[in-house]
Amino acid sequence: MRRSPLLVILITVFIDLVGFGIVIPVLPFYAESPEFNASPRAVGLLFASYSVMQLIFTPVLGRLSDRYGRRPVLLASIIGTGVGFLILGFATSLWMLFAGRILDGMTGGNISTAQAYIADVTSPQERARGMGLFGAAFGVGFIFGPAVGGILSRWGTHAPFFFAATLAFINALLLYFWLPETITPDHPARAAAGGSWAQLARLVARAQLAFVLAIYLLFVIAFSMMTTTFALYTMYRFGYDAQHNGYLFAFIGIIAVLVQGGLVGHLAKRYGELSLVIIGAPLFALGLFLIPLVGPLSGGLGALLAVIAVLTLGNSLATPSLTSLASKSAGAGFQGGALGVTQSVASLARVIGPLIAAFLIHSATAPEGMDNHTLRLTFWTAAAIMLAAFLLTVYVARAQLARSPGAVATANN
Repeated sequence: MRRSPLLVILITVFIDLVGFGIVIPVLPFYAESPEFNASPRAVGLLFASYSVMQLIFTPVLGRLSDRYGRRPVLLASIIGTGVGFLILGFATSLWMLFAGRILDGMTGGNISTAQAYIADVTSPQERARGMGLFGAAFGVGFIFGPAVGGILSRWGTHAPFFFAATLAFINALLLYFWLPETITPDHPARAAAGGSWAQLARLVARAQLAFVLAIYLLFVIAFSMMTTTFALYTMYRFGYDAQHNGYLFAFIGIIAVLVQGGLVGHLAKRYGELSLVIIGAPLFALGLFLIPLVGPLSGGLGALLAVIAVLTLGNSLATPSLTSLASKSAGAGFQGGALGVTQSVASLARVIGPLIAAFLIHSATAPEGMDNHTLRLTFWTAAAIMLAAFLLTVYVARAQLARSPGAVATANN
């Protein structure tokens, strides 16, 4: 029986994200334990070191996958992730924790390579569906990972890292035996393999891809601002603790999985990716605008869940559509490199968003703590960013329509 390459890569992404998610709830407590005695600043730098390495190496891995193939790059990166987890599990000093996270960040930028693989095995008409399924696999893995990490921590703080390493090596075996290579000798990426980084830079600077990357940057900045502030908001307004927030984020994840896994592909085929971004951006902005207006006496939990559903629907419609548009804008020869740059843009946004949120909270918070003004300022700033993304998307759609009545349909399909 012939296995679907798309199914295999989605399973690979799911396992990869379970392993990634396992360490999230455990690492801060692990680093601050008497064994390492890391300060809060050191813990922050530990997380930042991973993100910075991903920012740098994601386009590198993507371009290498164009040159040498998706399979060897995915295999090497997953093995590197497993080694990084082993270093964390066997660590006896703080520098070893940094070494493990840095290695994991360098090799963990394989998301763009997995997306490039999906681009290889899907037609332009099915691209949004493939990216939506990717987002669903990503989301399900991320939902399971932290829960598994919390359970495993009962057997000691080292246990989750050893389990994550084992999962990575199993994933590498799965990939080695089941995943076929898509970069065949006649693939356009082979012809472009000798292309320089300057060529990739010129491709990224092209109007269509540059606009897509700018819109994607704004989406991820707004989403990361929301996630940074959300727990503080629910604690101040509802008195929720970490467990309650875990349930709320699981609710977000379930909606995202349903929308990206089942809805995006059908809607994109009928209306086009740009249309989904135009719909998704104002829905996301509306949800962000309404969040600080919800409280126990103004709608309660039911209103909160409804607002979360609106903003998650908007984000889930738009983000896989933007990834699909980035893939189509790049051409078959530069899928890995261009999608690598796309993920680097996302990594940069995940640095910028929390910094903006932290600045606004610090600047606006009353001496006694979180207040209504702080909530409105932070969430409404994120909503304004999404409004800018909406206007930019409308501008792109109108510009394409002005060039040719069929230009938007061509870009979408």
